[in-house]
Amino acid sequence: MLRNLFRRVADLFAGSGEATDALFDELEEVLIASDVSAKVSALIVGRLREAVREEGVRTVDGVKEILRGQLAEMLARHVAPLTLTAPEAPLLYLIVGVNGTGKTTTIAKLAARFQKQGKTVLLAAADTFRAAAIDQLQVWADRLGADLVRHQPGGDPAAVLFDSIRAAQARGTDIVIADTAGRLHTKRNLMEELKKVSRVVERELGRPADETLLVLDATTGQNALTQAQQFQEATGLTGVVLTKLDGTAKGGTLLTISEELCLPIKLIGVGEKVEDLEDFDPQEFAGMLVP
Repeated sequence: MLRNLFRRVADLFAGSGEATDALFDELEEVLIASDVSAKVSALIVGRLREAVREEGVRTVDGVKEILRGQLAEMLARHVAPLTLTAPEAPLLYLIVGVNGTGKTTTIAKLAARFQKQGKTVLLAAADTFRAAAIDQLQVWADRLGADLVRHQPGGDPAAVLFDSIRAAQARGTDIVIADTAGRLHTKRNLMEELKKVSRVVERELGRPADETLLVLDATTGQNALTQAQQFQEATGLTGVVLTKLDGTAKGGTLLTISEELCLPIKLIGVGEKVEDLEDFDPQEFAGMLVP
């Protein structure tokens, strides 16, 4: 599903022959056009120029091989697997992000993945700000046959987490996946709400959430970086799920978030089906980017 990403990068290296300075300038332009930040684009091209000079590489194919390796290395520096065990049940995933990023669908995909592994899952509807969010999660819980803890719209999200953890402990549930309010990341009250939720989780479990994953829409470009910065400050993220990588996104957000925020891209959403959630593989991504 990543084959359509960075098509212009692939086209740039489609020819053969001797590499020229124009190749590096065009590469920087293409990266920026693909939603890689100007800072990271310049860094990538600068490293590439230096490596090409040091190794005495003169051909387009040689430059392409070095670039592929450097991109894979850049992304691999911040790779971290999903946390799959906890000192004491339940394992708890806190899912954050603004509305419209595919947060609810990602929660459903995660729940389905764990159920396939034979785990029991409880969903926590802590996005109490939107009645629709609670109802959407209820639909998914019914479809998956998962437990759901919900309160009335407008209720206290931290109270939903409290009840969810207690319910999971009482029922012997393996995993809790909690939805959280998706109002604009610039709203201070949302960030304070997330901090309160995090405190309740740590108090009840005796540890922070096992994963705090930020769901980002790959099509939003540089706005995704701003969102990541804000949520990182509020919650202490453990990783990112990048959604809508279905051939329509430009995808440079991956490189920008990984390099500028040092946050691991843990999962990628590549479609709307419940199974369309994949572990992020930096080697595979670099190979798709520079085939």
